[in-house]
Amino acid sequence: MTQTVIPCRVAVVGGGRMGAGIAQVFATLGSVVVIAEAGDRSAAFDRVATGLRRAGERGKLGNLDVEDILARVTTVGAPTDLPSDFDLVVEAVPEDPALKADVLAAVDKTVDSQAVIASNTSSLSITELGAVLADPGRFLGMHFFNPVPASALVEIVRAPATADTVVARAQGWVAALGKAEVVVNDSPGFATSRLGVCLGLEAIRMVEEGVADPDAIDRAMELGYRHPMGPLRSTDLVGLDVRLAIAEHLAATLGRRFEPPKLLRDKVARGELGRKSGRGFFTWNTATAGAPR
Repeated sequence: MTQTVIPCRVAVVGGGRMGAGIAQVFATLGSVVVIAEAGDRSAAFDRVATGLRRAGERGKLGNLDVEDILARVTTVGAPTDLPSDFDLVVEAVPEDPALKADVLAAVDKTVDSQAVIASNTSSLSITELGAVLADPGRFLGMHFFNPVPASALVEIVRAPATADTVVARAQGWVAALGKAEVVVNDSPGFATSRLGVCLGLEAIRMVEEGVADPDAIDRAMELGYRHPMGPLRSTDLVGLDVRLAIAEHLAATLGRRFEPPKLLRDKVARGELGRKSGRGFFTWNTATAGAPR
């Protein structure tokens, strides 16, 4: 049985939507959380605050007070500004291999050797990212899903060098968060992105070919196969630019079956990125993050 353990101190590098969500769930759990954000630090903190207030309005915080949770969250600038004493550091910067490698190398030189270092990458090689660390054995993938507070799953990705004790610690933290975990071996796209992108790309091709409109395709998968969300709304939620980057990576590593459709490239070029831009395959209300059926 997985032992649930609350990490006392957690660092999150990157304060965008994913990083803020990861910070929110660990702070709610009771951890002291430090966010390293090279851009607008106040915006990163505000994302956490907004997420917590929305969770409170929906009754998801129980008797916990939003301000008490926020008191456990602080921000710094660069990863080198982080304190050294963490149980867990989660890198959550954009899916740029060079950027992630630079961040991880800086974290590795800053935090103590007992800290577990994880990447929130959804598709990049954990083996290659871990090569920049002095001890790749303390490194693994912890792939959270968007939106982090509401998602039920964390995909734990182990590289050949990842220590068994590190995997076990990650499993314990996921259990403490009240989420489920799956452990997969390092491979392009892991399990979730590889399958999710495959379905999403085919759905986009169907729209491109005029098989059906986006709503019909999504409803077919939701009602016929009991998917909680159709592949095109899921693409909007993830971000069309993110899905394009993952598809390009998978096409380069696994072959042409992951070649992005022209429609996806065109939408990204037009700035139709999904929920975050207000339009993707659906039109989104950016104030409520809701898409009409």
